[in-house]
Amino acid sequence: MHIIAALQAPVTVDDFDREPTASELDAIETEMPLILARVELLDAQIVTLDRTPTELDERRIRRARRRVMDARRKLTNQAATLVTGGAA
Repeated sequence: MHIIAALQAPVTVDDFDREPTASELDAIETEMPLILARVELLDAQIVTLDRTPTELDERRIRRARRRVMDARRKLTNQAATLVTGGAA
């Protein structure tokens, strides 16, 4: 039985072994309001997994859904403005 092993260390860096680029960080920062709104919605839904939702839970979920939709709308409008050059 022969052992197969790399004779040299890899020369290039793997994709998972590098830091994010400035443009990737900018994209994350741009999408952060939507990410946070989705986390809030998920938190509200998790609370109701093991019990019957109360009226307060239902309000919290509705508010969180509205925040997600608002964040999506703002992000979409921002992207449309960038694509069309402000003529949206």
